[in-house]
Amino acid sequence: MAGNLYNTMYNPDVLSCIANLSNDEVFTPPEVANAILDLLPQEIFSDPSITFLDPACKSGVFLREIAKRLLKGLEPLYPDLQERTDHIFKEQLFGIAITELTSHLSRRSLYCSKTANGNYSVVHFDTIDGNVRYKTIKHRWQNGKCVFCGASQKEYDRSGDLETHAYEFIHTIRPEEIFKMKFDVIIGNPPYQLSDGGGGAGKSAAPIYQYFVQQAKKMHPRFLSMIIPSRWFNGGKGLDDFRREMLNDKHMSAIVDFADSKDCFPSGVDIPGGICYFLWDSHHDGTCTVTNVAKDGSTITEERVLNEFDTFIRQNRAVDIVKKARAYNEKMMSELVSSRKPFGLESKQQFDSDGDIILRNSSGLGKVRSSRLLSGIDLVDKWKVIVSKVSFEHAGVPDKEGKMRVLSVVQKLEPRSACTESYLVAGAFATEEEADNMISYLNTKFARFLIMQMLASMNMSKSSYSFVPIQDWSKSWSDAELYSKYKLSEEEIDFVEQIIRPMPNGGDE
Repeated sequence: MAGNLYNTMYNPDVLSCIANLSNDEVFTPPEVANAILDLLPQEIFSDPSITFLDPACKSGVFLREIAKRLLKGLEPLYPDLQERTDHIFKEQLFGIAITELTSHLSRRSLYCSKTANGNYSVVHFDTIDGNVRYKTIKHRWQNGKCVFCGASQKEYDRSGDLETHAYEFIHTIRPEEIFKMKFDVIIGNPPYQLSDGGGGAGKSAAPIYQYFVQQAKKMHPRFLSMIIPSRWFNGGKGLDDFRREMLNDKHMSAIVDFADSKDCFPSGVDIPGGICYFLWDSHHDGTCTVTNVAKDGSTITEERVLNEFDTFIRQNRAVDIVKKARAYNEKMMSELVSSRKPFGLESKQQFDSDGDIILRNSSGLGKVRSSRLLSGIDLVDKWKVIVSKVSFEHAGVPDKEGKMRVLSVVQKLEPRSACTESYLVAGAFATEEEADNMISYLNTKFARFLIMQMLASMNMSKSSYSFVPIQDWSKSWSDAELYSKYKLSEEEIDFVEQIIRPMPNGGDE
């Protein structure tokens, strides 16, 4: 009988499946899954009519942990264990796996058998899938990219024996047709990104987790909860519309945020910009409970209006400091800082032996012909303050002490000089003294703290300076003066001092 079963059933090579898993498909630890489930009203686990969907099953941990809660909560209604198990697994729990391998893992976690109609399944279905399905889906290509997820055709237009990562849930305009039913709770940990074919050697990746959130909302659940990268707080590549949608959605009931993803995923998974999970409640209409989780596990929770600012200030304790920095209605440095490529020169721009102006690139100082400049001509003969385009920390992750330096480089360039796109020009002045005074300001912990509030990735732009007030450049600045000017409390000063490192040669060390 066993031999006949193996001959009639498609049994993929498990190693081939594992080799084709995306490194952006992060498995959820059980303790994290349970922390997310704790956001839901617990009475739903005693209701036999509530239906649950995980649209991005990997290990099946969400469905398994939900099953545990239902098995306990429904015991008074279904005293017989098998009757209770049959009802829960057949009528309440549903999943869509993201790969064939994860469909087997998820069914094994949920049914104790990779086949739902197998002899060892805790409930018997008439099909192999049961309520955890996997279907091979093809991308829909248009101009080299998938119209649903933006994946690169060059990278993902693969043969049939390889995973295409065309996830069923987001590759349809009618997700409700997948199971032809309505779900009360949609919950899960979706894939985070896919290569879009851009960037150097086609290695650029675009986020896709937002599509899972948006698709879930189309199904009008009672509750929606997912764990996703926190980079959406500040928008950016493919996320600007999603950020606006989330920040203006009054159904957002709770957000739990980890600035360092390794504090959430014990396996040490490093997600640039951190990780968060949220609860969206269709009956909620008001403020959102935002919880910051520190490296030591301690938390700070505040009721917040998410759309108070154009971006989302992730640290609750930073909100009042930002408000004080904006209280004088001063112009912000985002109006001064240059756009990307201030002189039109790429980072790989080489030096010229016959150059007539100084060039600062990532390797140091040299010379370049002024005829190479494509923009910023009016800045060449001024004293310039340049700042690094990339933050000192990897994507805003604090050091072991929970501190950040934020800026890698704050330097001045003399007249007859330019820089590559590795830098932004923070300001240009007629005198060296004014440039030095701006440097004194950017070296303060106060200024860098305000820049930090806009960080969601390692790349910085002029918008990163949207909370940093422009100062009087005829004088130098210190933290003591700025703390006094903006009336920071002792507690707020301590907070800034605790999380911002001194700048080398910045007057603090």
